[in-house]
Amino acid sequence: MFYFLSEFRDLFFGLNIFRYITFRTGMAAITTFLLCLILGPVFIRWMRAMNIKEKVERDDCPQLNPLHSVKTGTPTMGGVFIIGSILISTLLWADLSNHYVLWTILTFVWLAVLGGMDDYIKLTRKGHRGLRARVKLFWQLVLGLMIGVYICLNPAIQKTIDIPFLRKVVWDIGLFYVFLTVLTIVGTSNAVNLTDGLDGLAIGCVLMVAMGLGILSYVSGHLKFSEYLFIPYINGAGELTVICAAIVGASLGFLWFNCYPATVFMGDVGSLALGGSLGVMAVFIKKELLLILLGGVFVLEALSVILQVASFRLTKKRIFKIAPIHHHFQLSGWNESKVIIRFWIIAIILALFTLTTIKIR
Repeated sequence: MFYFLSEFRDLFFGLNIFRYITFRTGMAAITTFLLCLILGPVFIRWMRAMNIKEKVERDDCPQLNPLHSVKTGTPTMGGVFIIGSILISTLLWADLSNHYVLWTILTFVWLAVLGGMDDYIKLTRKGHRGLRARVKLFWQLVLGLMIGVYICLNPAIQKTIDIPFLRKVVWDIGLFYVFLTVLTIVGTSNAVNLTDGLDGLAIGCVLMVAMGLGILSYVSGHLKFSEYLFIPYINGAGELTVICAAIVGASLGFLWFNCYPATVFMGDVGSLALGGSLGVMAVFIKKELLLILLGGVFVLEALSVILQVASFRLTKKRIFKIAPIHHHFQLSGWNESKVIIRFWIIAIILALFTLTTIKIR
């Protein structure tokens, strides 16, 4: 909304500031942070009054129940005010005529609704584990297909993959880009959801990835920077920096309440939407391969589940004490806060290393 005020800069020179992505990026982060601080206490009180609280008992691993018993009764679905603050900030500070912004907003809303339905069923139906996995997967696939088909039908959008470490090397995969888009969006959405198991773990890692994607979006959408760094120039991709900043601000605001010991949990409404949005932005700026490195913690969490399930089905033996892997470390004797902080450290290192790849070519 504020972006369009720059059209009246001839009437008042001060309005010209709304043209600059850097200014709107900073304001987007501040806006979401403040919105979370304001909305958070109101939401938490309301959830407590409505008796909408987390159920932490796990039948598949009773050993975890004593470690997580203190979490019982903590309000959940905090993703509602995370996503709400991000959407408000995006509507205020981003260029709403930008198609990348509009598709990212759709991703937020689509997956937030899907995750919200999953949370609602878990909380209102006793003993129910939420939406069936295949139902969630179906609607994630539909979203991914819609975006993938849009990319392939839009001649202005490149259907190439940027190869890290190699100068000016891109891989044109044509229609196969639909599959890659679906895989990236569905994969990141579920990987963040799997990581959301300890206080502040998922949102802290989302913060690191969003910061990295924000920088990559800015340089990808800047003609001179992209030429200097030998990365594909994506016209209009710079606007995604504003959304990344909004995610960073919201992550900090939510972490205020979600840090150990948490007073509110994110729920699927937040984790699915945040994960999917990171994935779709990586697709738009052609950094799908770099996302594997940047979001390495999420990849590790998802792989631990895949390997655990495959090993048990094939050999009837488990590789880890329990999956996702953060719970494995808990059962190995690590304190919860130690697991969280060490995973954050890994996420920071991966983000820094990812950013160096744009110069190592």
